[in-house]
Amino acid sequence: MYLLRILLISAILTLPLAAPARAVTLLRDPDIEYALDQLARPVLQAAGLSSSGIDILIVDDRTLNAFVVDSRHIFIHSGLLLKMQTAEMLQSVLAHEAAHIANGHLARRPVNLRNARTAAGLGSVLAAVAAAAAGAGNASGAVALGAQTTAQRLFFVHTRAEESAADQSGLRYLARAGIDTQGALDVLDIFRGQELLSEGRQDPYARTHPLSRDRYRVVKRLAEGYSGKAKPNATANYWFFRAKGKLAGFKRSPKWTLNRAGESGHADVKAMRQAVAWHRNSKTSKAIKAINRAIAARPKDPYYHELKGQILIESRQFAAAASAYGRASSLAPNNALILGSYGRALMAQGKTAKALQLLEKSRARDGRDVRVMRDLAAAYAKSGNRGMASLVTAERYAMIGRFKDAGIHAKRASDLLPRGSTGWRRAQDVLSASQKAAKKKKRR
Repeated sequence: MYLLRILLISAILTLPLAAPARAVTLLRDPDIEYALDQLARPVLQAAGLSSSGIDILIVDDRTLNAFVVDSRHIFIHSGLLLKMQTAEMLQSVLAHEAAHIANGHLARRPVNLRNARTAAGLGSVLAAVAAAAAGAGNASGAVALGAQTTAQRLFFVHTRAEESAADQSGLRYLARAGIDTQGALDVLDIFRGQELLSEGRQDPYARTHPLSRDRYRVVKRLAEGYSGKAKPNATANYWFFRAKGKLAGFKRSPKWTLNRAGESGHADVKAMRQAVAWHRNSKTSKAIKAINRAIAARPKDPYYHELKGQILIESRQFAAAASAYGRASSLAPNNALILGSYGRALMAQGKTAKALQLLEKSRARDGRDVRVMRDLAAAYAKSGNRGMASLVTAERYAMIGRFKDAGIHAKRASDLLPRGSTGWRRAQDVLSASQKAAKKKKRR
């Protein structure tokens, strides 16, 4: 699949699932994540949650689902985002998931996922994501999580009482934020009749968020009660079409994208989508001209400069790519994904020292990007710091659920790093997680 070969994916979570085995990926893109943040912000604020403390991440899966596994992340399948027709529909999904967090529905989960700030802790969360994306009952991710029964049942299926409470709270958040509650009903319309299908034919969302006729009637009544309170929001519509448009540009065929590039009504989004399509067709000159049109429309938009950098680096124009990423990072100096890509471009030029600084800053700001961790390990190795190279490699393996490999590299890092140092303690954390995973695997 073409998408797996491009820089849009910064984290590849290949976990050995129960049959049928398959790879599970997170789609990390700074533009799409920023757009989702803009859409989520009013909803999270209405829910009394910190918008800076919750990240919206996309799982590369064409099925329809959205879920939470802890209080810091909301996961959305790419298929669900592409299925949404309006900003209000997507915001209603975010409001519903935010309600599960705000209402404390995660408290009954049997495994403590609060340590997601560490690489090993993140590995546990991402293993849970793999189990959810696969819909697998005996996913090996359950080993990392310490789950004793169906991973999906333990972590993702909500009770009827929780669903009812999340419906009511989510609609209240939408109304409070001035968002049309009809979007929530439009989403549920997609899943009507799913309960009549066999479980294997249902969308994951219908399995993890059971929808009954009674629940639909209640949501319809509540939504109608809030009608007339919505405020038009051109900004939300813009960011919705931009996020969906870019994702579709990489997921759909280039011909499909070019035929529909202008459907959002925004000239810069049209140019961005054309740039993606031409790039995927290896028409670099046309792609650069298109992205330059988008930049001309929004010259201070860091994400268009970042896309230009992606087009250039994948066309092996490393110096020009570094220049584009440098401009992007000057406009968004704290964006971890942009910093990581800038560091990658400098590594390609052999500028290891500066690349190392950027990659360290990127990892410090977002420890979930395994591609940055791979590049950072390479930069440490080229700089002669074998201990830190082994440590970052261990953390990368822990994050993708390969705890045996993680343990090997963590032991090596422990032997090389000063005892008691911050790096040494990080290595001990990975070693401990690796040992626990091995013991749980033996008990199985």
